[in-house]
This record gives sequence, structure tokens and C-alpha cells, in this order.
Amino acid sequence: MSSTEVKLSRLLILAQKFNNFYLTGFHKGDIRPFLVEGQQVGLIKSDVLKQLVKYPEVFCIRDCEQTKQGLVELNPAFRDYNERTEQLEKVLRNLRSEELFPALQGWRDEYFEVKSDHRALLKMERAATPLFGVRKYGVDINGYVRHPTQGLCIWLQQRSNTKETWPGKWDNMVGGGLSVGFGIKETAIKEAAEEASIPSDLVKNLVSAGCVSFFFESRQGLFPNTEYVFDLELPLDFVPHNADGEVQAFELLPAKECVERVFTPDFKTTSAPVVIDFLIRHGHITADDVVDFTQIVELLHVPLQSLYIYKTRLEQIQKQQKQQQQQQEKLPNDESNCNCGSLPIKPLENGHKKAA
Repeated sequence: MSSTEVKLSRLLILAQKFNNFYLTGFHKGDIRPFLVEGQQVGLIKSDVLKQLVKYPEVFCIRDCEQTKQGLVELNPAFRDYNERTEQLEKVLRNLRSEELFPALQGWRDEYFEVKSDHRALLKMERAATPLFGVRKYGVDINGYVRHPTQGLCIWLQQRSNTKETWPGKWDNMVGGGLSVGFGIKETAIKEAAEEASIPSDLVKNLVSAGCVSFFFESRQGLFPNTEYVFDLELPLDFVPHNADGEVQAFELLPAKECVERVFTPDFKTTSAPVVIDFLIRHGHITADDVVDFTQIVELLHVPLQSLYIYKTRLEQIQKQQKQQQQQQEKLPNDESNCNCGSLPIKPLENGHKKAA
């Protein structure tokens, strides 16, 4: 086996790792769509469902006759954004006090918006989102320099040991979740200042580079994540330093060493897609070098929107049923459907009879 094939296997295995739920989770049969206002906004596993059944005034748990699939729906009697948020918050705080889920021990008092078709339906404590399989959005900044002797070099951060998630792991230079009240570019600028003290005269050079998406599962829950990616070329003499206590170190690595760091267990798994995407876009991982290049690229852009389509699927089934009903109504009854009985019968040569 060539060295290229070895690298390929490692890249593909890593891509499969941060998409472990996308590739295998749906086949286990222990998940239900989570609906708000008739729209699917999440997925709920059986261990969470066992706790939600204790709150029948908040969650309607039933089977859908049309789709033949079990579902969990936030009580449709809740009138608006605020009431839905308040009722859900009460349940989450109860679950947190019972210490049933590791995810809730990382409670932050930071809220993510739960949306459908760009409409905000409620807000949810960030730590709780993995329990409901709610889609999450964040921003990541690839800080890099073009070194005269080492070529393309990438800044990485080491997360603080006190972080609620992935403590002490290596990560992208800057990253953060899209919280309620903040836009995408606004979040990128805010996180750049807080995590790496990047001044405004440099951060103005941020270049939008699209997004990556993946579907990861850990003991914390489900992570259907979309990360908006920015590239930022930095001067050789710039050294980032942390301002919010969430980063313990920064390190500048040549591209090849950065790849090796991503493969280690010391790197945050859900940040690997951003680094791989950056290296592909900058020509350090190419189709000539990697046989399964297209598979890897596809696993950097998982179509999450096509996985949250309960309402669309239900509407399609209802439409099909309506069409079938209309077709049946148009069909004549048995007597008028066949005129054979009114025709005289003549014998056939082979002994059968035929209509005249």
C-alpha cells in the first residue's frame, strides 16, 4: 500500500468519524422527529424520549398514521415564541437538576435559536440542543500566513482546560456558536476579538469561504452542525493572544504538520471538517493525491436540510392519498365499468364465447 493510500484511509476514516450519525445513526430506528408548529426542527433519541414522556403538558408523543412513524411535538397550544421558549425551559431546568444527561452539566445560559424556513420558533439553551438534535450554526476563522521558507502555515488554538466541551483539545484559531441576536459576520468579528485579540484593521480582511456541514454523535447527543467559514491571511509578525479565558495557547504550524495534528486524539473532532476544507481549497489535499477525494468532499457538505423534512414528507403522502381518492371517485361503478353484459354472445371456434 502506498503512502498516498495510507493518507487517504486516514482522511476518509476521519470524515466518517465526524459524520458517524449521518452514516449509521438513522439505521438504528430509535429516533423520532421533533416538531414545533408542525415543522420538523430536530431528532430525539429513545433515552431522551423516556424522560420527555413525564411532561405530557409540554410534549405530545404519538404515532403519525400517514407516515407510520413516531414523533414528538411541542404542545401546539403554546401560542408564540415566548411561551414555547418558557415551557421548554422549565423542562430543561428540571432535567438539569436531575443530572440525567451529561450535556446539561455544561449549561451556559447561552441560547441558540430554533428555526424552520428561516422563521424563529423558540430559543433553546445551547447545552440542551444535542438532546433534541436541533441544527446548530457556528462560525470558524482559518488564520494563516504565507511563510517565506515554510510555505502555508495555519494558526491553531488549544482550548482551555475549563471549557465545558472538548477541554484542552486543539482547535481552529477562532470559532464560536451563532447565538440569539448575533449575525454571522458579527459573530465572526466578536469571536476574533475575544478568542484571538485580532484588531479591527486585520479582521476587516475576513474572506467568506462558504460553509461545511456534518452530523456527529457523542455521549452528549446529536450534532447536526453547519459552520460558516472565513479565511483570514495574517501578517508574519502577528501573534494571537486570548482575551476571554477560553484559550490556553496558540501555535503556528506548517500545513503538513497541521494535517498530522488533526489526526491525533488531541484535536477537536468537530473542528476537523473546517481544517480539511481549508486544505482542499488551498490545494494541499487534491484529487490527484487522494483516491476517495469526492467521498471526503461530500462528507464535508452533508445535506442536513434534506434530513429534516417530516412536514414535506407528510404533505407528499397526503397529496398522494388525495390523488388516489380523486381517481377512485372518477371511476364508474362495477355495472357501468363494463358493457360486456349488454352484448350478445357468439360461440368461438375453440368453444369459448365472445361478444358480438
